Order: sequence, then C-alpha cells, then structure tokens
Amino acid sequence: MPGWLGALVEESFFVGCGSHEKRRKNEKNIFCLGCCTSICTHCVPAHPSHPLLQVRRYVYNDVVRLDDLEKLIDCSFVQPYTINSAKVVFLKPRPQSRPSKVSGNTCLTCDRILQEPFHFCSLSCKVDHVLLQGEDLSSILFRFDESELAFSHFENLRMDNSDPLDDEDEDEDEDGQITGSAVLEGPMQSKVGSPSGHGGKGSSGTKKNKSNAGFFPQIVLSLNNRRKGAPHRSPLS
Repeated sequence: MPGWLGALVEESFFVGCGSHEKRRKNEKNIFCLGCCTSICTHCVPAHPSHPLLQVRRYVYNDVVRLDDLEKLIDCSFVQPYTINSAKVVFLKPRPQSRPSKVSGNTCLTCDRILQEPFHFCSLSCKVDHVLLQGEDLSSILFRFDESELAFSHFENLRMDNSDPLDDEDEDEDEDGQITGSAVLEGPMQSKVGSPSGHGGKGSSGTKKNKSNAGFFPQIVLSLNNRRKGAPHRSPLS
C-alpha cells in the first residue's frame, strides 16, 4: 500500500492544527499526498508544489469529491452520494449501532446496506477487501498528474479557510438532508436523515413543552389551595 493511501484512510481531519493553534479556523481539511498528513489552509504555503486533496465533512464523517479521488484510485463499486450537486465518497465506513440483519445488497467489508450495483460503502472498505483477497493494490491505483491536485484547483476554499460550500454542508448536516444516487440507510433513511423525520421530532418536542408548561402551574395552584384550607383534626376520644 502506498504511504499516501494508508494515511488518507487513517488520518484524522477537522481537528485543530497544532502548528496554528492561535489562528482562526485552523481545522485540518486538506491532505498532502507528498507528506502523507493532514494540514490546514494556513499550512499550505509550507507545502509548495505538493499534490493536495480537499477533504469535506458530512454528518460527522470525512468525504472527498469523487472526481478528485478518481484521479488517484479506481472508485468503481464504491457507493457515491450527492451533496450540493457534487458526488462524494466516504473515506471510512460509518459507525453502525448494530449489524444489519436485512437480506439484500450489503457492503462486502462491513455489511452496511447498499444500493445495487455497489459493493462498498467507503474507500477504506474497498481497499481492505482488495487486500483480504490477496490482490495487488496497483491494479486499482492510477498514476496522477500532481498539477491537477494543486491548491489552486480547490473550489470555494481560500487561504483564510473560509469555505462557503462547507458552511452549506454544515447546515445540511443539522437538517439531515442528503440527496443523490444512493440512500444512506436504505428503508431507514426517512427516520435518520429526511427533513420530514427531523421536523416531526421538532414538532413533538414543541407539544411536550406546551404540555409541561401547563402542568407545573397546576401543581403550584393545587398546593396553594390546600394550604389555605383550615386544618382538619380528628375528634378527641
């Protein structure tokens, strides 16, 4: 396995950069293929002419645009998702609360439910499967032009680390919205990520607040009435 591939699927992104702790918005959202490490936008000047990969965040998971990854590795049969009209691929398998018991098409590595005809839920799952089959990773790796992975090609990302597209993604995370060529959890999508499911939770919470707001004053009123009444004593025998 080339060093950059192993580091890409294992690296931690969107954590504070230790070299720029005092700088504003210092999240590591760039991967340097030359140094095999994650960096922030303030680190870019220290990596001149290095091939860089922009990493994005969706629902607390790291994703990379499919167009960018396909310059490096064969992503066929890895299920893509469309976010903000751009196809992305998850770098790592997302945590599952319990193993899937639904029969049907699932990830060959982690058993996550997938749509046909995909076999892997993330890049890491495909790489692990190839290795487990005893195959050579060179069969899915591409020779890439480093100039195509320059910082100047990054979309909506500037040196001050303000990324309009990432800001939109964060808004979508809160609403749980995702569109695209595949469903996150198959039939459970409406409960996990749909705007209607999320909105339903909000409306029920509002009803609870209203009912609770009317509940406590009644208790206080009831206690006050009881205190105002004359005490009743049992007759002496």
